[in-house]
This record gives sequence, C-alpha cells and structure tokens, in this order.
Amino acid sequence: MNDLAKKIKPYFNLLRVGNLGFLAILLFVMEYWVATPLLQRALFSEQMPWWILTLLILSVVCIAAGGYVINDYFDVKIDRINRPDDLIVTRVISRDAAMLMFQVLTAVGIVCGGVVSWWARSWTLLFIYIVIPGLLWFYSASYKRMFLIGNLIVAFVSAIVPLLVAIVNADHLRHLYGETLAYTPIVGELYIWLSGFAAFAFLMTLAREMVKDIEDIEGDREMECRTLPIVWGEKWTKIIVTALVIGIMALIAYIGWAVLPFPAAWNTFTCRYLVFGLMVPLVCVLVLLWFAKSPREFRTVQQVLKFVMFMGVLFSYVIATNL
Repeated sequence: MNDLAKKIKPYFNLLRVGNLGFLAILLFVMEYWVATPLLQRALFSEQMPWWILTLLILSVVCIAAGGYVINDYFDVKIDRINRPDDLIVTRVISRDAAMLMFQVLTAVGIVCGGVVSWWARSWTLLFIYIVIPGLLWFYSASYKRMFLIGNLIVAFVSAIVPLLVAIVNADHLRHLYGETLAYTPIVGELYIWLSGFAAFAFLMTLAREMVKDIEDIEGDREMECRTLPIVWGEKWTKIIVTALVIGIMALIAYIGWAVLPFPAAWNTFTCRYLVFGLMVPLVCVLVLLWFAKSPREFRTVQQVLKFVMFMGVLFSYVIATNL
C-alpha cells in the first residue's frame, strides 16, 4: 500500500489535486448556496440538474488539471532551481507523457463543457471553453514570464469559475423564457452576487501569485523572467500585495454590510465569521508578508491566503441563509 501511495503521490502533486478539489467545492456551493436560493426566491423551478452540474465541475477540473500539467511541462528548468525536490516532469514522467496528459485532460474538459453549453444554449459558455485552454497554454509557454501579464491571466481565469454558474443559469433561463425574463431581476441578481465572489477570487489569486513570484525569484531571474519582484523589487511587490489585501478587506466589509442588518447583527455568528474567519487571517497575511524573507516563509503566506479564499467561499452558506 505504501509503495502504491509513493507511486501515485507525484501524479497528485502534478495535478494539484487539492486545488482541483477546491474548484469542485467552489462550483458546488456557488450553485447550491447562491444560485439556487436566488432562483427559489424568484419562484423559478428550472434549476441546474445534478448531471449538468457534474459535467460543469468535471469540465473545469479537467481543464485546470491540464493547465497544471502544461505549466510544469514548460517550467522544468525553473523548477530545477526553485523546487528541485518537487520536479515531476522529466524526473517521474517524460515530457511526451506530460503533453499527452494535457491533451487528454483538455479534450475531456472541452467536451464536457460543450455538453453544458448545449444544455444552456450558451454561445458565451462555449466561447469560454474554447479560449481558456488556449490562454492557459500561452500563459505557461510565455505570458507567465512577462511583467504582470501572467499574474493577471491566472487571476482572470480564477474569477471566471464562479461566473460560470451565473452564465449557465442565466442563459438557460433566457432560452426558456425569452423576452419575458426581462420582467424579473433574477439574471441581474445572479450576476451581482456571483460577481462578488469572482472579484474576491480575482484579488485573492492576484495577491497569491505575486507572493509566489517573490518565493520563486531566484529561478525566475535565472531564466530572465520579468516578474513584478524582478522588475520593481521585493519591497514594491509587498506594497502592491498589501494594497490588494486591503482592497479585499474592503470588499468583505461591503458584502457584510449588504448581507447583515447592521448594527443589529454585531453579535451574530455571521459577523464573527467575517471578522475571525476572514478579516483576522488577512491581517495575519500582512504581518507574515512583511516579516517574510525566505522562500519557505513566503510559501506560508500563500497557504494563509488559500485558507482565507476557502473561508470566503464557505461564506456563501451565509448568503443562502439570508436570501
């Protein structure tokens, strides 16, 4: 059993199984804790069936997994410097095998996404499934080495994920009801609520990618990358990450104000969740960030940011109970 685990572990690391699980949870809770309560409140019974949600999750997970594989495919030289012990492509599997994995995973993701697009009658969704895999390819091949462009692409792709739920539900309703849908605000409400989570995902991912660039500065400089800490320096990168974290805290405060009946809710679980589950860890991020010096310490900052992102996603349950 131990030998099997040792053989499987490199593939789990290559595919970032933890991140894929997070994406699956994100889509699941966006549908059942945000979109479904909104639709039920508006008296719509035509909600996303379980098999469409399964295909939606599978499509995102497969495309993301393919993106991780192709990223490691192009990052072999950099990873030999930054993470020699975690190098998988060329050490555990060949580059040809990695390329085949990328192609199979991406193809499965696009096919599943095509079925969801057909069900929702959504050309927008189909366009996204065609563009995103190409964007991930060019990101791994060149864009990630350019100043800010790579960071913005990853943040943009992360923000798209919660919006997929809004697109599928909204376009399906438009197909069913046509112009009569204009008499209800449901489409606007779907996009408003899910855009809040998309903005949160964008800012959190952008901040985490910048911290990762500081961690990887040695290998990136060796490969002549033009990441933010290489071009502007570590201090300015920390300043920008600090500004992003403060922006995230402002967004959380605004969402809390929109959801909670202040000041009556100051002593509620929801308020304590916002403060201790999101705000306090973000303050910890700022403290850890400015004291961090080694790659290991910057990796800790990333882990805390991931924790905050997970807690932010679970906040959708609060929305479900308040709608």
